[in-house]
Amino acid sequence: MLEFIQHLKQRYQIVLGRMDKRSPRYLDYQQRADQLLFAEAFIRKGRLIAEHPDLPMQIAVIGPTQSGKSSTVNLLLNSHQAGVSPLAGYTVQAQGFCHAVSAEAMPGLQAYFGRFERVAVGELAPGRLDCYAIGTSPLRSPLLPPCVCWDTPDFDSIDAADYREGLVRAIALADAVILLVSKEKYADQSVWDIMSILESLRQPTLIVVNKLGEGQEAVIIDSLAEKWRAARRDPVPNVVPLHFRRLPDQPSWPRAAEQAVLELVKSVSRRKHSQYQQQLLTRFWPHWLEPVYAEHQSQRHWRTLVDQCLARALKDYQRDYLNHPHHYETFQQAVLNLLTLLEIPGLAGLLAKTRRAMTWPMRKLFGSKSAAVSASQEIAVLTQIGDHVMIQLADRLLEIAETEADDARWWKETSGALRQQRGDISSAYQRAVLNYHGDFQQDVEAAAQRLYRKLQEQPLILNSLRATRATTDAGAVLLTIQAGGIGLHDLVLMPLMLTATSLLAESTLGGYMARVEADLKQHQLHTVNAALFEHCLQRRLYALPGQIASNSRFDIDETECRQAEQALQDKKHGLRIL
Repeated sequence: MLEFIQHLKQRYQIVLGRMDKRSPRYLDYQQRADQLLFAEAFIRKGRLIAEHPDLPMQIAVIGPTQSGKSSTVNLLLNSHQAGVSPLAGYTVQAQGFCHAVSAEAMPGLQAYFGRFERVAVGELAPGRLDCYAIGTSPLRSPLLPPCVCWDTPDFDSIDAADYREGLVRAIALADAVILLVSKEKYADQSVWDIMSILESLRQPTLIVVNKLGEGQEAVIIDSLAEKWRAARRDPVPNVVPLHFRRLPDQPSWPRAAEQAVLELVKSVSRRKHSQYQQQLLTRFWPHWLEPVYAEHQSQRHWRTLVDQCLARALKDYQRDYLNHPHHYETFQQAVLNLLTLLEIPGLAGLLAKTRRAMTWPMRKLFGSKSAAVSASQEIAVLTQIGDHVMIQLADRLLEIAETEADDARWWKETSGALRQQRGDISSAYQRAVLNYHGDFQQDVEAAAQRLYRKLQEQPLILNSLRATRATTDAGAVLLTIQAGGIGLHDLVLMPLMLTATSLLAESTLGGYMARVEADLKQHQLHTVNAALFEHCLQRRLYALPGQIASNSRFDIDETECRQAEQALQDKKHGLRIL
């Protein structure tokens, strides 16, 4: 699951990098990317506490810029470990301070932070954003239990996007959160955006309002409670007010709230982490996957268009060739092969030599076997059908791109890909047509063999056809010699084929010949559909959208999504058992 969430987060970040910031979906996608960042860190924490259940308590102090987070961390620690500056954005790396715990008691922390390097607090540099620090507080504080207290960067400054990942890792690691706001910042939308995301992490929370003036306490706390209820559904947490103090004076923790942090950590329950993780994923899963599912739907729509065009192409092939009274020539070729099988053994060699001499001018004129193949009516029909499929799909792509507002870019990119690759697809299809036509001659020969074997069961009909074959062949030779070898097809093949076909049709084998022709047509239909339309065109057209290198697409395979969804369902089932 972690790998899938990481992949999805990366795709969101890539898509956001190409998206116009004025787009109405930009802020929505940015929010989803932030949610995925928290989800990834929360899953990492689940692995950490599963492998190291004795991990010390983690408390994170979070808040907007210049709210006084570092000063409050020092107040909680009863020390001056966290660096303080009047400049906004001074803290840009997460810093953990061990209070009454050993810094060596966290062996799995580096695995949790991943690519971030662990350094000492004094080694932090403003330009090093890919690191975090661990230090030790030398004094004990009555305000904190044994724990690691994290001072975190702000989340609302202009540069916050540069160090957001480190901030999120620190927040998601926390077992409890202390939200620090000032009277100037508590109403900022950035505060409540992040608190809305954190609701699913179920972290016990304490709110500290800093820099309060005299008489402002009740009004601001009431307003803050309204903001909480608008952003979250859980009860409003306790609020600790810190009154304004001029530097260098430190704020003082109210005596009435000295047990506030200790009470906060009592509600921490790591045993429920897997349950909270499951609820987090389940809550946001449809929202996160919405654009991915939209791409899958567009892909399915595209495949439906391809299937519809190829289904029409198959019907066109049946109408314009297989069922056409003048164009269908395949069974005629089978009859020609049958005529060759009917030659009388003693005369076959002589007649074959005579035919070769007689047809030499025609063979010289038209060239090799490929000339005969290129003259095939079937090849012409299939070529025309292939061109028509490409034109139909190109028109439909442009039409959908103009009408589908949400997925217009997907369809425009696919239209451009078809335009670029149309030549290659058509060339591959033409080669497949020629290969099919050549390979299918074996099936034509097989049909002729079926007829011949059936004829052998009827000696009278067989001898009659052989006699007709010999006399027609001899007469055709004579006529061809007199005509100077011109008109081979008209004078030799057609009269002989008509005679043989008539004899077969009028004999007791007429029904069998019709079945052979019907079987040949059906086999031809299935072969064309499989070899040309499915294997060649459909396979290439199906794969077309996936070949587009675009940073505006999520490009997450349906199989990967189904596996992640199955893992999510399996986890839910396991929780019910527990």
